[in-house]
Formats: sequence, C-alpha cells, structure tokens
Amino acid sequence: MKMEVTELGPMKRALKIEVPADEVTQRFTRAYSDLNRQVHIPGFRPGKVPLALLEKRYAKSVEEDVIRAIVPDFYEKAVRQAGIVPVHVEIPPLDRVKIKKNEPFTFTATVEIKPKIELRDYKAPSPISLKPDKRTVTDEQLDRGLEVLREQQARLEATPAGHTIVDGDYIVLDLQGTLDGTPLEGAKKDGQLHKVGSHASVLGLEIDSHVGGKKEGDVLEISQPYPAGHPDPRVAGKTVVFSLTIKSVKEKKLPTLDDEFAKDCGPYTSLQEIKDKLREGMEQALKREIEDTYKDTIIKRLIDTHHFDLPETLVERELEAIIRQQVQQQQQHKGGAKEAPGAEDLTKLRQENRDEAARRVKLSLVLEEIAEKEGLTVVQDDFNNEIMRLASELKMPAADLVKMIKAGGQDSIDELRTRILVDKALDFVYRNAVIQG
Repeated sequence: MKMEVTELGPMKRALKIEVPADEVTQRFTRAYSDLNRQVHIPGFRPGKVPLALLEKRYAKSVEEDVIRAIVPDFYEKAVRQAGIVPVHVEIPPLDRVKIKKNEPFTFTATVEIKPKIELRDYKAPSPISLKPDKRTVTDEQLDRGLEVLREQQARLEATPAGHTIVDGDYIVLDLQGTLDGTPLEGAKKDGQLHKVGSHASVLGLEIDSHVGGKKEGDVLEISQPYPAGHPDPRVAGKTVVFSLTIKSVKEKKLPTLDDEFAKDCGPYTSLQEIKDKLREGMEQALKREIEDTYKDTIIKRLIDTHHFDLPETLVERELEAIIRQQVQQQQQHKGGAKEAPGAEDLTKLRQENRDEAARRVKLSLVLEEIAEKEGLTVVQDDFNNEIMRLASELKMPAADLVKMIKAGGQDSIDELRTRILVDKALDFVYRNAVIQG
C-alpha cells in the first residue's frame, strides 16, 4: 500500500491511499467466487457459471461490493501507518470512485485528527499546588441543622381560647364567593389551611390584611372587585363578595431539644447521638464540597497551562449537546412544550455557549491524554458505579437507564466510557496534587 499525507490545516489531513493491483485482483476474484455460489442461472449448476457471464451481468454490482469492502480496510491501515487519531472522517461518495481489476485503486480520505498534546505539570516531580481549604463544620452550623430538624418535627396545636390572630399563626378557613347573592361556581374552599403573614392568596384573594386581630369563629365579608378586562366574563367589571369563616386557629409548637426529640427523629437514643450523626453528615458533605473546589482549581490550571488547536468537529458536537440540553430544560420548565427554538434563538445559543463547548473539549482531551499516559482504563465496575450514581441522581431505576444508554447505540456507550475515564484522570491528578501547608 502506498500513502501520501497532505496537511490541510492544523487539525486536518488528506490521506491519498493506493491499493496495489494484486490486492484489487484478489478482492475481485473472491467477490466473483462468492457470487458464483449464490446465483442461480438456468443451464448452469451452482458454482459453475462462467466468469465472463458473471462479469457481463454483475460487473457494476461486484465493483460496488469490492469498493465497500476495500475502502474501510485500507483506510484503517493508512491511519495506523500515519500514526494519527482521527475524530472525523470524510470519504468521497463510493458511487464517484472507480475501480478496475488488475489495476491499482486510489482513493482519498480527509480526516480531522486529535491534536498532539504535550502534557504539563500534573504529578511529581511538578504536581499541581493547591491552597489549603481549612473550613470546618462549626457549632453554629450544627445548631442550624438541629433547628431544621425541629421545624420538621413541629406540630400545630390549637391556640388558647380568645387568642387574637397574629402573623405566624395558622388558620383553617372556609371561603365562599357569591355574585349578586348567588354562590359562584369555582369560588369555594372548605378546610383550607393558611399561614397568616405568608401573603399566599386563596382563590386569588389576599386575606392576611383581613384576618389579623380576628378570632376563631369569626365570619368576615370581603368584597373583591374585578376589572372589566378580566378573562372570566362572569366577574368582569363586577364585585364578588367572599364570606370567610375562621374555623380554627393554630400555632406551631417546636419540640424541646432533648432525648425524646431524638427518638422522634429516627433510630436514636439520645440528643447527643443525633448531634454526632448530624455533624458526621455535615462533615462528609463539606469534605465533598472542598474536594469539588480543589478539582475546579485543577481543571482551570489544566486548561490554562495547555495550549493546542481544537478539532472543530469535537467543538461542534459538544456545542450541539449543550444546546440540546438547554432546549430540553426550557421545554420542561414550560411544562413539556415541544416547540423548537427559532433560528435567531439558536444563533444566540450557539454564540453564548461556544466558549464553554471549547473549554469542555480542551479539558476532555487533556484528561484523556493523562489517562492514556498513566494507563487508566474503564472496567465493568466503573460502569456499574456510574450507572447507579446517575440513576440515583435522575431518580429512575438503573435498569431503565441502561436501556436508554443502549438505545443510543455504540456512540452513547462510548460517550459514557469517555466521561468515566476523564473523571478517573481528574481524580488521579487530584490525588497527586500537593496542598500547601
């Protein structure tokens, strides 16, 4: 095989590949031999059809078959011989390529390649240096955590007789709207629990300013005028009178922080035990937060210290993935509406996210290079752990997630493998970093 490599740019190469005539002839011989065993032509036994007759009837079909087989085989050999790692390949349409038996066959593949990366400091003797993060869980944070638990265990209890309503109280109310003395359909609530001072509306009615200073059993009338342009024609330009009955008044009672409180919170025997458990959880969360902060610093350092051209194809793929995710999030926020963004919106999204796409591609390429140099690999346990983590994060069964990934084909599996690999490489750099002091 002969090959010529032509640089078309920093990340593009043209591979002109020539397949020797004897290889071409062998491919044709095998193709006609296979065809001879398969075709049924009257007057000839299977496998005994003259070659000249096969060539006359099936020449074009056989040429196409030979091209489809020979191009990928010799493209792979050419890539290995050239010592390049392609990220995108363009091969001329096969119907434009001509091949003849007993003659060399030449075709050209244009490839976009991975850049050659000269790795900078990331481990001994020149590891990445990090400033120490000396944050700890404080007693104040622990107290706030206990207060959250108290709020979760709080109970609503009836207020003393004669209690006048103040902000922070909870009232149980009945509400009925009438129009011209007739009950209005859809304007009724019974047994509604409302926190006074929350400014939450009930049937569109603001009630806090009306119930302050009132007592259990009071009945109020609230007039609510509606503008002429109101979308409900029944009330447009009219006034609805709401009758509000205060059925009961309750106040929140927080439990005392003692051993009984601890027992109510779960399998704990004492307040000290729940404090210890709460502190342990907060310390683990803080440890993860500090580790993430360190890794963010490492990521920025890796990006800033490595300089190379990025394959445009990879940047475009990442950009499309970012936009696709943002569009899905917007659709979910709008209640699942499937309306596609317009051309102007897409252009804006591309402009806003191109730098982030380039940053992600650069980081991934650096970490993949580190993984290769350090012999890091992805094993089945890594896949299983990542599946379980993602399933928990997405709140879906792991089996369903596996089906989704497999439905995406090999590209989806490769994408997951790459993400796991770069995470392992980032963890490797983190474990080899030096924290000052």
